[in-house]
Amino acid sequence: MRINLITLFPEYFDSPLSCGLMQKAREGGLVDFRLLNPRDAATDKHRTVDDSPYGGGPGMVMALAPIVETLRKIPDPGRILLMAPVGRPFDQALARDLAAGSTLTLISGRYEGIDARLLELFPITPVSVGDYVLNGGETACLNIIGSVCRLLPGFMGHEDSGEEESFSHSLLEYPHYTRPENFAGHAVPQVLTEGNHARIAAWRRE
Repeated sequence: MRINLITLFPEYFDSPLSCGLMQKAREGGLVDFRLLNPRDAATDKHRTVDDSPYGGGPGMVMALAPIVETLRKIPDPGRILLMAPVGRPFDQALARDLAAGSTLTLISGRYEGIDARLLELFPITPVSVGDYVLNGGETACLNIIGSVCRLLPGFMGHEDSGEEESFSHSLLEYPHYTRPENFAGHAVPQVLTEGNHARIAAWRRE
């Protein structure tokens, strides 16, 4: 899968995309990231990407031209998502849908947001990762990346790991335990130690 990241701070992604399973997936060619900075498309000497909002008010708004030019430079953007608090709530069903594609483009906003006409110029889906305020869209992008990439075949160490987890079948995941069997007087549920797989499956579902 190719994931295009449009962000004013590409360095924000250096560490998260270069460790653990994500690093292995990149090295194995399972996922490829392309980071694009709208400042590179700015035409003035200060590489300006924001301006004051029409109608007044605090803060600045990300300007259209640099983002539009950045998007136009992507040959095949695939699905385009804009991180926005007013967007569609991101959930496991959408993660599965995105994981089935070959290309994904994520737009990370900053300041007070992006000029709303961007949604009239491109087939963009606004997406929200929760009802809270973030400093910028980069954190939201990482949420989506982590959720989508782990569903790619070959990403997880165990192929069933992507299915036996929270929200996969409209259920939350069951509690997990490991050795020692008894820790400071707290024991592992006996059903998990008996080797009866049918009973274990029923306990986990309950």
